[in-house]
Amino acid sequence: MVPRPARTRPRHPYTHTLTRASLVVELTVAGAGEEARAAANGLIDAAEATHNPFALAYALYAYGYAYRDADPAGALEALRRGLVIAQDSGNRLIESQLATALSPLEAEHGDPLAALDHITLAIRNFYDSGNVAHIRSALTTLAVVLDRLGRLEPAAIIAGFAISPLTAAAFPQLSTAITHLRDVLSDKTYESLARKGETMTTAAMATYAYDQIDQARTELEHPS
Repeated sequence: MVPRPARTRPRHPYTHTLTRASLVVELTVAGAGEEARAAANGLIDAAEATHNPFALAYALYAYGYAYRDADPAGALEALRRGLVIAQDSGNRLIESQLATALSPLEAEHGDPLAALDHITLAIRNFYDSGNVAHIRSALTTLAVVLDRLGRLEPAAIIAGFAISPLTAAAFPQLSTAITHLRDVLSDKTYESLARKGETMTTAAMATYAYDQIDQARTELEHPS
């Protein structure tokens, strides 16, 4: 009896694109920025050719994430486009990742109010889904944004909750913010505030974060 050939799954054009996008993200997290940007070359065009909104939104996320420091304007454009695609296609995970990556860029190079909106979206999605790992990333960006807005004590409290080996690697802006907070508040004060955040539950931190976002938004909308 002649054995039948083993069945293999059909190859989809978006599979390779997703792998490339993941490589770009991981290289960026590892601090290999030049390699990440080289891997991102042509990635968006390849994703567009798949006609798959998930592949395209993820490629735009990877591109924007890799170019956040080298080309902030280009990164903003890619991430904003990706967010629209993710929302239109109902992909809440990629929507949340894009919003997380967008918020610090908007705060520094775009619209600070939009940054707060993006952070709120990301925190809510991750909290509602029980995604404890990713909510720390969203809270990391909030700590960075609050530090830039001069809301130092809340930034320190949230940083104490959000800091982890992953968030420190994925968002080097957090280390910069913590250094600044230590310089301005003193090491002793920062450590006290950070410990307060570290001991908070996820639910308590989410509530605290929403309140701080509302206060920051009010200050931006109605400057004294």
